[in-house]
Amino acid sequence: MTSKRALITMAFLAMSACDAGGALQGNVDALREPDVVQIRQAQPPGAPPGTCWGKSISPAVIETVTEQILVQPAQVNVDGQVLSPAIYRTETLQRIVKERRETWFEAPCPDILTSDFIASVQRALKARDLYRGRITGIMDARTRGAIRRYQAPLGLDSGILALETARQFGLVAITRETDSF
Repeated sequence: MTSKRALITMAFLAMSACDAGGALQGNVDALREPDVVQIRQAQPPGAPPGTCWGKSISPAVIETVTEQILVQPAQVNVDGQVLSPAIYRTETLQRIVKERRETWFEAPCPDILTSDFIASVQRALKARDLYRGRITGIMDARTRGAIRRYQAPLGLDSGILALETARQFGLVAITRETDSF
């Protein structure tokens, strides 16, 4: 009877780890997100003063290729008999498949990133089924992972919130040029 009770307890614990919100999956995704994510004080050339920027660096992709290079062809007599086999040398080369890339993007400045603002970001991500955690108002790894999942299909593979993303969520005003009458 004791083993049956232990089995039921283990099943209950396993089910509670997988809450209805899918927190277990969110925890796994959060492990992949880097701990240090910051908005850069440095700016790209030509950036307007008073703006904040994020920087995403995509590493170069390098492939290693091993090739057999013919040094001396096989010597074959007239009737097709091989007198001496071909001689090859092995050469290993590395090729850059994709260049390293730095991407600068405008980001909300730290004074805007209040706990209320971050909670609104979490709610916007939750509404899009990208964030499965509790609304905490903390820019944690789970929140950054959800931001990355939102931004990556748009061409920005970063857990730093881009200003354009905040605008799409309706959290930052869109600046419009005024028409003169």
